[in-house]
Amino acid sequence: MSKQTELPVQKSEILFLYESTYSVPNGDPFTGEQRYDEETKRVLVSDVRIKRYIRDYLAETHPPIYVVGDKVVTDDGTKSKTASSRFKELQAQFKGTPALDVVLKCIDVRLFGAVVAIKKDDKKKKAGEQKAEETENKKDEKAFNITGPVQFALLNPSLNRVDLRMHQNTSVFSSSEEKSQGAIGTTTVVPYSVNQIHGWINPYSAVHTGLKEDDISLMLKALWQSVNNANTRTKSNQNSLLLLQIVYSDATRKLYGIDRMIALKSEKQDEQIRSSDDYTLDFSKLQEKIQSDDVVKTVRFYTEHSSIKNALSLKKFEDMGKL
Repeated sequence: MSKQTELPVQKSEILFLYESTYSVPNGDPFTGEQRYDEETKRVLVSDVRIKRYIRDYLAETHPPIYVVGDKVVTDDGTKSKTASSRFKELQAQFKGTPALDVVLKCIDVRLFGAVVAIKKDDKKKKAGEQKAEETENKKDEKAFNITGPVQFALLNPSLNRVDLRMHQNTSVFSSSEEKSQGAIGTTTVVPYSVNQIHGWINPYSAVHTGLKEDDISLMLKALWQSVNNANTRTKSNQNSLLLLQIVYSDATRKLYGIDRMIALKSEKQDEQIRSSDDYTLDFSKLQEKIQSDDVVKTVRFYTEHSSIKNALSLKKFEDMGKL
């Protein structure tokens, strides 16, 4: 299947830009502090954080969802503790459906794949049915792995360099029974960053999950809307800036270094930038590359920022219209 038309979706790459102002775009799960490259001074955002944004949106708008955060979730919003119990719930919902098709009812599995654990029948097995060398875990469960067509870079660096700021806050609750005053804590915040997220859509993997172009359109909408509508203490001051989908003419080819082709230009030092008024985005390198090679079919884009939209009046660039 070398021709693009024989595949369920087109091969493409995603570049998504959003701004964070005095917030924590992606805290480390162990320390709670913002992920940060000390040498380059770039803010880092993980693929797990981005998938979490998308899943949170889809859980509200397009259930069933298999995974939300670090758990799996049922349609009524209750949390299941294990993948095995979540599969059992889905199996009950879609009675008579083969195991693989059960989890593929979930759009997040069609997009990102999943490791699915299936609890074996609890009925007593006949003597000699189990092999002696099987571990206890293997006796209890079996699992299969689904590779998702949509993946994001493990860590995504910001376009600008950032000096992190230490912020102190006081809790209204005391830290112990012996202390009457609230506890004082510190948080490392990002004054301003333009976070660039890099993703890929593989049409060959889409064959196995049943991913369709409608699923991709919904995912792009979820990405844009979920960042805009995040309302937690550390994520609320963020705005989506630009979404690009670089669509390839051939499913076997790609451009090298697409994530290094958008430049942030400013008269200020990167660390002094505090809003989108302080810089412009330069797409000349990307434009030059896609014009010099027929590997790119089109670059679809969406933005609500007028100056960015004006800068994208370029050949092969196609406005998505709306999300």
